[in-house]
Amino acid sequence: MPNKVVHFKSIGPVTFFRNRRSKSIKISVKSDKSVLVSFPFFVSEKEVLSFLARNEVWIRKQQEKAVALRKVYGVGEIIQTRLHQVELCHGKTEDVETTGKVVKVFSPDFNSEKARIFLEDILNQVYRYEARKLLPPRLNELAQLHKFRYNKVSIRNNKRNWGSCSSRNNISLNLQMMKLPDPLIDYILLHELVHTEIKNHSDRFWEKLDQVTGDKARELAKEVKKYSTYTL
Repeated sequence: MPNKVVHFKSIGPVTFFRNRRSKSIKISVKSDKSVLVSFPFFVSEKEVLSFLARNEVWIRKQQEKAVALRKVYGVGEIIQTRLHQVELCHGKTEDVETTGKVVKVFSPDFNSEKARIFLEDILNQVYRYEARKLLPPRLNELAQLHKFRYNKVSIRNNKRNWGSCSSRNNISLNLQMMKLPDPLIDYILLHELVHTEIKNHSDRFWEKLDQVTGDKARELAKEVKKYSTYTL
């Protein structure tokens, strides 16, 4: 079932996500102030709306905190990705120039909402290119090393998770993985490869993941949680 997005006047867009693993209604406020509410299949949307209304004040406070914690960007700053150098330059309007592996982004104020959206779009394009170039070969390398088999691999910009594996062993990877250190990228790839054999998060799953990560599965899982699937 596709996610549903509902717009609220006071808190903005809220993504409704029915999660088969959820046991209760949970609200997450992301760094861009957007809200995700996950809930079990047996909970009605009316109940979710009521839950959101009761927690509106808390949500708005979390949104204020998210804005306060946003990274401040300035002219002259350089964002180094694996294959590109993104330079922030002063300009009269939002614009971009690309010369080889150097991407110059122009704006009169990089901390305005307009500029942040523009910069996020540019970074997503860079991450998507790099993810398509780097992730499938590494996934294949790890699959051969540990004797896993998968079907297809796709690259998406998913705000919910870093990756997923379907019942047909099609693996989907989040382009935002390109922000992560190499060991965490490998962890996510191995996590999804283990799902080609074990479709849940049972003890057997974690035991298998430990085998292929040098007994560091839960340690790496905690490290991944320190990062956001959101660009800015």
